[in-house]
Amino acid sequence: MTIGFILLIVITLLIVFGVAHRVLDRLRLTDRQALVFVALLFIGGLIPDIPMGLVTVNVGGALIPVGLCVYLLIRAGTAKEVIRALVASVLTAVGVYWLGRLFPNEPAAMPMDINYLYGLIGGAIAYIFGRSRRASFVAAVLGSVFADFWQAGEMWYAGVNQTLALGGAGAYDTIVISGFVAVLLAELVGEFIERATRGRRSDHKREFVGGEFIEREGEK
Repeated sequence: MTIGFILLIVITLLIVFGVAHRVLDRLRLTDRQALVFVALLFIGGLIPDIPMGLVTVNVGGALIPVGLCVYLLIRAGTAKEVIRALVASVLTAVGVYWLGRLFPNEPAAMPMDINYLYGLIGGAIAYIFGRSRRASFVAAVLGSVFADFWQAGEMWYAGVNQTLALGGAGAYDTIVISGFVAVLLAELVGEFIERATRGRRSDHKREFVGGEFIEREGEK
């Protein structure tokens, strides 16, 4: 069992025991919706990749995550957050792409699975530029997908007919890890900032949500 599947099991337990309620609320997802998406990710990851010419698409590693991103963008509170999420996605793709250029092409030469590193770094970059939980998750997932397209486009332009496996093999782990890391960082940093500023009189009636402070209802 890969780390991607293990993380999905951990996420499921966090949802069932109510630990992830705050995060899901910020993502505009109910517990039931989140469990359905996690189940689809898990099941989709077991389905054979769908061949489409020089591209193969994994249901759980590409179609479901991208579909969830579209859903989250539609539910985004403001156009500003949508733009920030898309810009962060492009910047995450740039970071992941250039990270790949720094390491050898042979996976055996790496001390760890390169896809895990892509996920960790991609998730961190997505949070830095996405800021909110929702934008960070979208940037982490779409950034990983964009980076794959970028790398494949370079190969095709050079005349190499290499198949692009969207969400398949190690890319599945990369997307799950990056999404998890991005949301985790957004939650931890957001909670830290909220607690650090809660005692200040100027921020006493505000809450850190979506990467910004907002007035609490009933206290405006």
